Formats: sequence, structure tokens, C-alpha cells
Amino acid sequence: MTRTLHLSGVALLMVALTGCVSQEKYNALKLDRDGLAEQLGKAQNDASTARAEADSYKGQLASLMANGGGLQGLVTNLQQQNANLQAQLDDLNRRYSDAVAHAGAGSPLPPVLANELTALAAANSDIMEFDSARGIVKFKSDVTFAKGDATLQGRGKDVISRFAQIVNSSSANGFELMIAGHTDNTPVSNPNTKAAGHKDNWYLSAHRAIAVSEEMISKGTNPQRLGVVGYADQRPVASNSSASGQQANRRVEVLILPSTVRSTSNIAATPAPAPARSAARQPSMNKDAGSVRTDNAQIYGK
Repeated sequence: MTRTLHLSGVALLMVALTGCVSQEKYNALKLDRDGLAEQLGKAQNDASTARAEADSYKGQLASLMANGGGLQGLVTNLQQQNANLQAQLDDLNRRYSDAVAHAGAGSPLPPVLANELTALAAANSDIMEFDSARGIVKFKSDVTFAKGDATLQGRGKDVISRFAQIVNSSSANGFELMIAGHTDNTPVSNPNTKAAGHKDNWYLSAHRAIAVSEEMISKGTNPQRLGVVGYADQRPVASNSSASGQQANRRVEVLILPSTVRSTSNIAATPAPAPARSAARQPSMNKDAGSVRTDNAQIYGK
């Protein structure tokens, strides 16, 4: 009997409690539950996505680790190429410095060659200068090239073509030609100049020297006779503190080096080491102020 009364009391209590929960509260609790369920589903989906991304990254890492040997081989190859180019650059720097330091001290240019170059310079004094005692031809960048550009233009191109014809003659084919680009000290800043591949004065000076060499080759000059180097503003001939000095420093010089290479007519008959040549020009790597760049020069090849 007592047990029956106890159960009846519990039942009545449950009925009373149930009656105390309004429909509004019930609905609110249900909405909360549904919201929590939705958040849980989203969290589970995000976790699944994160796991998939992690698996993808693990796969990429594994691939990189598997190719580690190949990457190391590529690095080693690039280091060797850089060492070779540095050796070529060092040789060109040495020969250039020796040629300038001893210009005029060796054998003079043949009279026929000197006379032709003197006449060409006299007829185009606004574009070209010729030092017969030192065997150095100088092309003025301000006339030969547009501002911040490395494309030969107008009469400058014509004069260089005529110069190439002269040095291709029998009186000059025993001489080597070192083409050196120079700029003033004004940094490259024009976005159009940089977009054209002339990132700084090293590039611009080298690209202009290359343009001269390419024009000469197109007129029949043997590439084995040519060396090409860019010195940016590192070899000034005048002070950059004045406009006239900067203009003088913007130039492309051609050093005619006697007795350093064999005549092109004898190259095939008597094998001889070719002059040090630089690496191939990178596809296009200021104003008028260059793939290998060092503290002294940037060098491209012919």
C-alpha cells in the first residue's frame, strides 16, 4: 500500500512538472538544440576539409623530399655554371684593364685601318670618336641609343655598320674587338626602362654593348673576334657631378687589340683558343646612365 501511494505521488509530481513548461519555452529549447546540431555539423565539415588539406600538404612535402637528389643536382649545376661565368668575367676584366693600361704601347694599327677609322670619325664626330694612338673607338650613347634604351637608332646604327665593314677588311682581321658599355651614375628609375629588361645600369650598359656586337655580326664580323662586357658607371672618364661629365660617361667603347687573336682567315687552318666569351644573353636579363653580375661588371655573350 505504501509502495502504491509512493508511485502515485511520483506520477502526480511529473504531471505537475510537465504542466509547468510552457509551449514557448519548449520551442525555444528546441531551436537552441537545432542550432547546436547545425554548428556541430559545420565543425565536423571544417575538420574534414582541414584533414584533406593536411593530407595534400603531406603529399607535396613527400614529393619534394623524394626529389631532393634532383634539386641538389640542379643547385650543383648552377653553381658550376656560375663559377665558369665568373672565370670568364675575370679574364675579360683583366684583358680590358691591360688593354686600357697599355693602349698605344704595343704594335700600332696598320696605317690603312687607322686612316679609315680616322676618316669615319671625322665625318661623324657627333656619334663617334677614334683614338688612333690607343686603338679605341668610342660611340656616344646619347646619339646612338634612345634614352633608357638599347636599340641602335638612326645614324648611330649606320655608323656602326660602316665601322663593322672597316674592321672586317683584310687590314683589320688579325685584331680582336672588345666592346664595353658604360653609363653615368644616375640609377635606373623609369618603369618602362625596367620593363624592357634594363633593370639597372649594369643591364643597360651590357645590353647596349650587345646591340653593337649584334649589328657588327650582322655585317659579317666573326663572333670569335668579339668580347662583350658592361661596366655600368664603374669606369667613368669624367666627373658625374656635371651634365657634360655624365654625357661623356655614357658611351660604348670598342678596343681594337692587336696581336691578341689570330687572323680570322687563319682560324680554321691553325686552331687557337677562342677569346673568352660570356654566357648567352638572357631573354629579356635608367636613363642613359645588365646573367651574371659581379662587383666589377656584368657580362653577356657573343
